[in-house]
Amino acid sequence: MKKSTKEELLEVVDENNQVKGIATRREIHEKGWRHRSVHILIFNSKGDLYLQKRSTIKDQYPEHWDTSAAGHTDPGESPLVAAQRELWEELGLEVELTEVLEYPACLETGWEFVTLFMARTDAPVRLNLEEATDGDYFSPDQLTRLLTDPKEKIAPALPLLYALFKSRYSE
Repeated sequence: MKKSTKEELLEVVDENNQVKGIATRREIHEKGWRHRSVHILIFNSKGDLYLQKRSTIKDQYPEHWDTSAAGHTDPGESPLVAAQRELWEELGLEVELTEVLEYPACLETGWEFVTLFMARTDAPVRLNLEEATDGDYFSPDQLTRLLTDPKEKIAPALPLLYALFKSRYSE
């Protein structure tokens, strides 16, 4: 069972991504401390990217489109294990993940050191409705329109991470 976000403990890290201590998720976010997370981009065999719309009960960016799956890295947990856990919790998927990049903590990532993973699968997604209210695959053209539409709510990390992904892989 997933821990309450109010009780979730995370590692606080310095500007070099070295652990300084442990604090609650709430305190870390309120104080803008650096910490670690993972994001996953799931593509189908046509090259369409699955995105999820964050739940209305999320304290950060509710009802915003976001990467396929994402979450914090638990204390002592490797990024790969965190990504596998989040992918299962949020989408019900168990697939082989490829690490794409590590990105330093910044405002767009919510002061998270992000490890980005990707995978390709046509397996059916089982969207966790506690995590997201909607999810769908977007073609590259649809994704470009979504990310440039001022009426759409987009989590800040999504355009950044997708652009970084595109600079390394051609879809």
